[in-house]
Amino acid sequence: MSMIVNRRDLDFVLYETLGLNEILNSERYGDYDRESLDAMLDLCQTIAEDQFLTCASKLDANEPQFVDGKVETIPELKEAIAAYQEAGLCASAYDADVGGLQLPWMADQALNGMFVCANNPAHIYLFLTQGVANMLNVCGSDELKAKYLPNLVDGKWFGTMCLSEPQAGSSLADIRTKAEPKADGSYALSGTKMWISGGEQDITENIVHMVLAKIPGSPPGVKGISLFLVPKNRVNDDGSIGESNNIALAGLNHKMGCRGATNCLLNFGESGESIGYLVGEPNQGLANMFHMMNEARISVGMSAVMSALGGYLYSLDYARNRPQGRPLVNRNPEEPQVMISEHADIKRMLMTQKAFIEGAQTLMYYCAEIIDTKKLSNDQEANQRRDLLLDLLTPICKSWPSEFCLEANKLAIQILGGYGYTREYPVERLYRDNRLNHIHEGTWGIQGIDILGRKVRMQDGAAVAILREEMQATIDSAAGHAQLGRYCDQLNEYLTLIEETIAIVAQAEDPSLALANATIFLDAMGHLVIAWMWLKQAVAAVEGKQKGNTADDAFYDGKVAAMQFFFRYELPKIKPNLALVAELDSTCYDLTAEQFLGV
Repeated sequence: MSMIVNRRDLDFVLYETLGLNEILNSERYGDYDRESLDAMLDLCQTIAEDQFLTCASKLDANEPQFVDGKVETIPELKEAIAAYQEAGLCASAYDADVGGLQLPWMADQALNGMFVCANNPAHIYLFLTQGVANMLNVCGSDELKAKYLPNLVDGKWFGTMCLSEPQAGSSLADIRTKAEPKADGSYALSGTKMWISGGEQDITENIVHMVLAKIPGSPPGVKGISLFLVPKNRVNDDGSIGESNNIALAGLNHKMGCRGATNCLLNFGESGESIGYLVGEPNQGLANMFHMMNEARISVGMSAVMSALGGYLYSLDYARNRPQGRPLVNRNPEEPQVMISEHADIKRMLMTQKAFIEGAQTLMYYCAEIIDTKKLSNDQEANQRRDLLLDLLTPICKSWPSEFCLEANKLAIQILGGYGYTREYPVERLYRDNRLNHIHEGTWGIQGIDILGRKVRMQDGAAVAILREEMQATIDSAAGHAQLGRYCDQLNEYLTLIEETIAIVAQAEDPSLALANATIFLDAMGHLVIAWMWLKQAVAAVEGKQKGNTADDAFYDGKVAAMQFFFRYELPKIKPNLALVAELDSTCYDLTAEQFLGV
């Protein structure tokens, strides 16, 4: 039993529930078929298990060190990443015209997911670089792309995103980093950036920073933010590495989890000019950065799923092999103990993990399918429709797994009992690593404000209308199976409740009060979408079982049981939460700072 992937479930989601087969039949992805992708997944599983998983515990115990102004990491990290690079996997997500493998994004997420599950801190360097390269390819000039993109695509250089600052945090309107124009068209950057994952490391010979800064005289707030490419070391015209670009490592942040990935405070222009190059147009930095951010938010959701999957697989294996206690109806101490997987409450905790993780995983691949399908289509109207749906789902993709897959990690610890709380077992590390996903690339609260304040209102509610159409198609499909009928009615009932809540909030006179409970709405919306994903899986499971392959009966029955569990145990929880949102409850909104302590 693998501790980083359930290949049967992966096949079920990609090929039975969703449409990877159809995508592979297209001309764009004609170099691949199911057999070749299976071979790639086999290779990735081997590298992830042999190189990444084996050093995960040591990397956690030996976080990067700040030595003489530089970072030092353990050799095993470099060896693991080298194995990934040598297999050509750095190029997995890119199109062929920039030197990539041109894999469907569904397949790219599947193969990289195994590395995330095995050792997320090691994979963070790779994940960030992919986002930087994709953004540069979309927004950068031909000159910048020619100079920097090839080394990012093949993993010779890594990349970062530099948004936050010590005084600003998530409030990008308040950033102070400056970019002074130079006569040659470049810029001299000065300022401090905080929370920069991968901002310094000793793995690659160069680091490409994507930095948000303000050109003097630009408009105030976010309207005056521009985006700059700022390399750690300058790059000569022939592509060779030049002198230092005067980016100083001011310190490392010592984190609760993901300890193996550096997180830095960087000073630009402190000891000399830090030269940067404008990416896109002036004052369009935030829009350009969101080419990376939206992709990153879906990948963060996948990271939360895979960190939880590691805990689930480990706790399931433990529960199946840990004897303790006896059935309540037979407490004879002379009788053999049963495995703890036979106890009802252990089953509940395992099923909760399964329902959260496999539901969220399906959502991640569903969104990847939207992206792949869009690339295959020249129908502008259909692609605009896909964009609206993806915009609506993105905050859910980022936040719902970050909350509820973290809950799954908590249950994995509980199943191991006291052992789960010790470092001798990986479940506590996986919990700590997963906790980061709730924070980076836009916190929980930011995603809530985004979805309730903007996404559900886009184009007079067009995105929500599209969501209803897509859900109705699943309901219609499920309605043909008698055992799924009641769940069709339940999903429709809660979708209607969501729509009614949105309409009420939209009429609120005070916009701040209207969004005071936005995070609660976000969770409720997420539960609805995950229930939809489970109904999709249930339809595929029922139809799969009807094909008569009895070897898969237990797998398919488990899918239907997980769907029933989510609809019965979880989905009803959104009703009181939506009522709170619709009432414009002001309990938290009205609080003053003094009321928390009385002073």
